[in-house]
Amino acid sequence: MSIQKPKGTQDLLPGEIEKWQYVESKARELCQRFNYREIRTPIFENTELFQRGVGETTDIVEKEMYTFEAKGDRNKPLSFSLRPEGTAGVVRAYVENKLFGEPDVSKLFYIGPMFRYEQPQAGRYRQFHQFGIEAFGSVDPSIDAEVIALGYTFYNELGIKNVTVDVNSVGTIACRDVFKLKLQEFFAPVKDQLCSDCQSRYDRNPMRILDCKVDQKFCEGAPTILEYLDEECTAHFAAVQEHLSAMNIPYRINPRLVRGLDYYTHTAFEYKAAGIGAIDTIGGGGRYNGLVGQIGGGSNDQPGVGLGLGLERTLLILQAQNVDLPVVKLLDIYLVGLGEAAEKEVTKQLQWLRLAGLKAEKDYLGRKIKAQMKSADRFKASYVAILGDDELERGEITIKSMVSGEQQTVKLDQFVAHMKSIKLN
Repeated sequence: MSIQKPKGTQDLLPGEIEKWQYVESKARELCQRFNYREIRTPIFENTELFQRGVGETTDIVEKEMYTFEAKGDRNKPLSFSLRPEGTAGVVRAYVENKLFGEPDVSKLFYIGPMFRYEQPQAGRYRQFHQFGIEAFGSVDPSIDAEVIALGYTFYNELGIKNVTVDVNSVGTIACRDVFKLKLQEFFAPVKDQLCSDCQSRYDRNPMRILDCKVDQKFCEGAPTILEYLDEECTAHFAAVQEHLSAMNIPYRINPRLVRGLDYYTHTAFEYKAAGIGAIDTIGGGGRYNGLVGQIGGGSNDQPGVGLGLGLERTLLILQAQNVDLPVVKLLDIYLVGLGEAAEKEVTKQLQWLRLAGLKAEKDYLGRKIKAQMKSADRFKASYVAILGDDELERGEITIKSMVSGEQQTVKLDQFVAHMKSIKLN
């Protein structure tokens, strides 16, 4: 029996990977325009980082992390976990490398794999990929709006239609403490009817009940956090909305939106789009003032805001909406060698073409010219160059356009320069 890939993972093969590369290049190009710089953090971190950062009452920490032990000093085992999300690791790197000492707001982005042990379904894998941004050092509501705008622009410029932005404010810890008591009062009559997870959340973090897919029937009529925001939180949320409106970013207020992570304060948001079954959330984020201090920043605590967008879900939405990405990679030229001496020359010319910046290929299977021409066609080569031993003696090579069928002969010592000039024109 052959060995197969682990459940909840996927192989990204040629023909499909080009779409990923295009989406990732769009993310990088967009971050350059918004002045976000790339950061790369380890795929695994100390488990405590996620317990502190993501929150011990979240499903991610309680159920979904891939955790393992490794030898530490004097064989004392250390607990590590594969990263289930990107923010905690970026915050840890921000603190550890003292980026809070920079005079400007630190604006960072990342692209990479994350890991969660959950039931695979359309758009949800145990190894998945996120594009995320984080901005540290400002409480200005305009940067909350900027983060939301970057995500919306990403989807819009890829060609995804009908993306909606749900926004909410989850207030501060003080606001939530009052809100949690009100939620406990509301859910108290039905506590015994809640699922086992929500019965546990009732005491530790009743806001998580609002995010439960099982107990939504008990959430109807529940109080909303917007009723318990203080003056500062209300003003901040109103300012975020003003900026979004000024940017022409379509949004709607969703007072039930709490997100799945404990570190959020003030702004929380999600992007939604239909097309991948029951799941309609394709990305989201929010503000997390206090997380830097919680993870180790101490007196150097800094406010932060960010987002994380799922690339698998992005690709699925693009497919569902029949968005044709411009990812066709044409081969510039395919070289055909006929004869032993010509084959050696072709190998040399191939290297020179590649060094000149052209996408070039040749046959490696010793096939006849007809089979090589078919290979050139499969590679979608713009040109085929044919070199036989007789042409080699004359110092010439024949070039054929695969589009028009026209042929021309050029001097072999001018071949690379000629092909380069064709590409530039």
